[in-house]
Amino acid sequence: MNRREAVNRVALLLGGTIIGAEFFLSGCKPAKRTSATLDFTKDDIAYLDEIAETIIPTTDTPGAKAAQVGAFMTVMVKDCYDDKNQKIFLDGMVKLDDACDKMHKTTFMSATPEQRKTLLTELDKEQKAYVKSKQKEDPPHYFTLMKQLTLLGYFTSEIGATKALRYLPVPGRYDGNMPYKKGDKAWATS
Repeated sequence: MNRREAVNRVALLLGGTIIGAEFFLSGCKPAKRTSATLDFTKDDIAYLDEIAETIIPTTDTPGAKAAQVGAFMTVMVKDCYDDKNQKIFLDGMVKLDDACDKMHKTTFMSATPEQRKTLLTELDKEQKAYVKSKQKEDPPHYFTLMKQLTLLGYFTSEIGATKALRYLPVPGRYDGNMPYKKGDKAWATS
């Protein structure tokens, strides 16, 4: 499977298109770069890990933090997003923390897991309403970027592909009529 097929499958898994997919498919090389190098700190990566862990928590399978999704997000934002989407993402990190302070009177990092979940559920509702009413030229919602990077990072990681999805390291023949029972894991390979 090549990179293009993998991205297409992840996009299907996510239920739609991925913001900035043209950058993924072209090798993460935007045509024009004008912003200075983005420097994410260890605290920023830990913050993004906690956001991702709230979206995909540890259950009977490891969560997003175990897959180091925060570090993945920083690489994707630095290398694959254009200046406009980088700014949306960075501003979104601040907006998310401000929204947590407004809702729970605490920072996201100090919030309880239940407070974090409540906040991200509200932000998810907000971004869905935004997507329904936005015009084609309107920028994406920051939480859309964060959520999509979380899902992409997790399900393309070794942990996501082998623990959360069914995985065959050496797939056999193609079987387009593979039996599926409700509740079965999706396949990471075909």
